[in-house]
Order: sequence, then C-alpha cells, then structure tokens
Amino acid sequence: MSNLKLDKALKEKLQNNKKLIVPYIMAGDRPLGQLEEQLNFLQNSGAAAVELGIPFSDPVADGPTIQDAGQRSLEQGTTLSSVLTKLKSFKEERTIPVILMTYLNPVFTYGAGNFARDCADAGVNGVIIPDLPLEEEAIVKDDLQENAISYIRLAAMTSPDERLQKIAERTEGFLYAVAVTGTTGARTTHDSNVKNYLQKLKNYTDKPVLAGFGVSTSSQAHELAEACDGVVIGSTIVNFLHEGKTENVQQLLEESV
Repeated sequence: MSNLKLDKALKEKLQNNKKLIVPYIMAGDRPLGQLEEQLNFLQNSGAAAVELGIPFSDPVADGPTIQDAGQRSLEQGTTLSSVLTKLKSFKEERTIPVILMTYLNPVFTYGAGNFARDCADAGVNGVIIPDLPLEEEAIVKDDLQENAISYIRLAAMTSPDERLQKIAERTEGFLYAVAVTGTTGARTTHDSNVKNYLQKLKNYTDKPVLAGFGVSTSSQAHELAEACDGVVIGSTIVNFLHEGKTENVQQLLEESV
C-alpha cells in the first residue's frame, strides 16, 4: 500500500458509514515472524488500520499493560530496525495501513532522515510520537513529509483551545484525541466532558478524529464514536493477544465497528 493511501483508506471506511477502529499491538510481543499473520487477522476482524508500537525502555505515555508488553518485546531483542526490516519483507502483500507508535529517542538515535526513508521502504503509512511537542516537531516533520508518511498528532484534554486548534489543523491522517487525563490502560468510564471535547476537535479539522487511551469495551467504543469518527483500542487487545485469546480480539473489533 502506498504511503499516500492512509487518508483514502480511512475515508472509504467512513463513506460506508463505518466507524474507524484502530487496534494497537506491540511489535515483538509475539515473535516478529508472526507479524504478517497478526496484521491480516486484525484486518479481517474489521480494523481500518493498525497502530504498531515500538518497544522503548521509558514509555512515558503507556500504562502497565503496554509497558509490560514492551518489556517482553525488548527481552526478545526487538528493535526499531528489526521491525522495519520485517515490515519491508511483506509490504507488497499488505493492504492494511500501518502506523508506527514510537518515542523520540529511538528516532533520534536512528536519525530522522534514515528513519523516514526506512519507514517508506517498509510501507509504513503513518507515525505517532507522543513525547514530541508541537514546538519541536520540525525534528521529524519535514523528513516524514518528503517520504509521504502521515505525521499523526495527539490532542490532550488538558490543552487550551488555541493549542488544540493548532494541533488539529496540522495533523495528518487523523487526529488522535486522548480521551483521558493520564496514561494508556483500560478504564471502566470516561470523563463526562469527553464528548464535548471530541465534538470540539471535530470542528477544528477535516481529518477523522479518533478517541484513544482507556477504550476497553465495544460499548465504550460506540459511546465515544458517537461524538467522533472512531476509536483506538490498545491495552485490552494487548492483554487478549498475550493470553492467546484471539477470538476475544475478533469479537471486540467486530462489535466495535
């Protein structure tokens, strides 16, 4: 899939009156040799795209479940380079968009230009870097643009409206709306102000707005998606996959669309 097709793939789903469901998985939590099979499984279960986490030793945005998955992956020797090499090996067969979620340190160590070029070579469609603030994003933005890779921005509920508007106007692919004040992880409820926040973001951008962090059930997915274009589901899926409960993942995704 061409890197220019992320917008098109998401738009097509929305035009069919489908909400966008983007599952998060940790690269290397299961052997990298299984990655192609995992992505195909998620696509067949209704995923519009997959957010693929790169393990990192200091994952400031991640809750315990994803931290544990990252630690397991690091113990298996997973690196940013090994993930990109694996993605490149089956990029011609892949039709689901892949979005890398990584922190700035691995990108900085790799070299922003090399990172962007290797992402393009591997067929990566988008990149999320949660610890890179708006004011510093020039570190990677131009290199990603030159390689036609969408740079997806995160919006936080605690940010003032003026900042949210800037983030929303600059985002590419979609706007990742953080629906909690805190790290990732399953939640039983969301703040009552979340829907107003999501609707506000919808007014700031013509890109799809997806709610993430703390989405753990299909009912939560439906509730949040009433105010936006879909959801990102992470910790629950990571747990299910770690426990080998693929049927639970399939059911969650199919019921959330």
